[in-house]
Amino acid sequence: MGRAVLKSVMLLLVAVTAGFAQSKTTQLRNIDQSTITRLQQNIPGSFLFALIRDGKTYWVKSFGVKNTETKQPVSDDTVFEAASLSKPVVAYAVLKLADQGKIDLDTPLTKYLPGTYDVQNDDRINQITARIVLSHRTGFRNWRQNQPLQIYFTPGERFSYSGEGFVYLSKVVEHITGEPFNDFMKRTVFDPLGMKSSSFLWRADFDQRAATGHDADGSVQEKGKPVQVNAAASLHTTAADYATFMEAVMNGTGLKPATQEQMLKPQIAVDPECSNCTDRAPGQSSKEVFWGLGVGLQRTSDGQSFWHWGDNGSFKCYMLGYPGSKSGMIVFTNSENGLSIRSALTQDALGGAQPAMTWVKYDAYDAPVNEFYTQILEKGATSAIGSFHDAIASSAIDERAINSLGYRLLRHKRTDDALKVFEVNVKTHPDSWNAYDSLGEAYMTAGQKDLAVKNYEKSVELNPKNSGGVEMLKKLRQ
Repeated sequence: MGRAVLKSVMLLLVAVTAGFAQSKTTQLRNIDQSTITRLQQNIPGSFLFALIRDGKTYWVKSFGVKNTETKQPVSDDTVFEAASLSKPVVAYAVLKLADQGKIDLDTPLTKYLPGTYDVQNDDRINQITARIVLSHRTGFRNWRQNQPLQIYFTPGERFSYSGEGFVYLSKVVEHITGEPFNDFMKRTVFDPLGMKSSSFLWRADFDQRAATGHDADGSVQEKGKPVQVNAAASLHTTAADYATFMEAVMNGTGLKPATQEQMLKPQIAVDPECSNCTDRAPGQSSKEVFWGLGVGLQRTSDGQSFWHWGDNGSFKCYMLGYPGSKSGMIVFTNSENGLSIRSALTQDALGGAQPAMTWVKYDAYDAPVNEFYTQILEKGATSAIGSFHDAIASSAIDERAINSLGYRLLRHKRTDDALKVFEVNVKTHPDSWNAYDSLGEAYMTAGQKDLAVKNYEKSVELNPKNSGGVEMLKKLRQ
């Protein structure tokens, strides 16, 4: 994306969002040229942005290209992967089903879909309800990752984000309605709201309209075209369509007032340190970030807002809405770095405190880890680790960021640099089972079997519930 395009993005954002500053939102701030330059470096493809004011979409704008190789420009009707922004739309549809008396939010799902689904020898499956799924309290991991589906804690007990729960719920909905899930979504949500460019399955017209994803270094990625519904992640849509859905949530369109109130009512507080928390009980509960029915919620001095993020690897997105002022925004990107600009865009569009952005841990475009990565590419890991020693020791570059950077280096076949990065993570965080697990994987990739075993053993010692590490040890010892 060119500098001139990004400059126009920021100027337009300042212009069109000025109305928010005159109402109930924080005074807008400007983004200087250094920010524009960083955005240019971090978003190789495009983003599609929509703003909502007074409960209606009043601005949609597209920037950049669908594909950096073809240079075909993105337009307002370009289709993006909504990733986990699929979940709020599914929640809305299930709530409409509840309003029709076809599902009760607190009745065990096994009453609707007899049997134990994919869970074996665990009667706790009978405790999972639609409400528990929609508020991420099933006890399932996010994804089973070729492992048997298991329940890791008593359903309803605490929060742990899970796509598996939404897939299970979609099977229940198909059984109740007797129709394929995408047909149900089209009849229940897309058609009534006029979302003409939205589908959980690939459509022929998407071939010409869809954006292509890019990795963190700007390389074009193969575009997935879903032939099977994934209720948690396969929605394809446009910013205008999704903004229309957000309008419905804000305005209560299609839902009974009491049902809309339930959707936006906190069901559970999140663990401030964790989103996928099946292996740990929370030490404390957040005072600002909660989960409603299908949406995240945050409470600040600006009032309560609903939000969600999406991450399908090379597609990233974010939505945020304030029911009180009926204002909001949605941004879709086709870059692995897409969420690095969410804070800058949100502050210009809506302002205010955003604790959810701290909880969903993605590095901003100006985070130290990006400079660290650049120096590794230019001078090698040993030099970069020396230069950024203090930032690593103080966790200005934290464990998660270092781990992610190590995998990024592995993808680009810079195995020696990746090993050094994973090694410094273990040295800095000697009590982290995940750091040892990742170092074990890196040694395995490098063909150093003995060191891989040693680090997987340490990982499992620190966390006996690390089933992935246990499986890798079995394979390595064969």
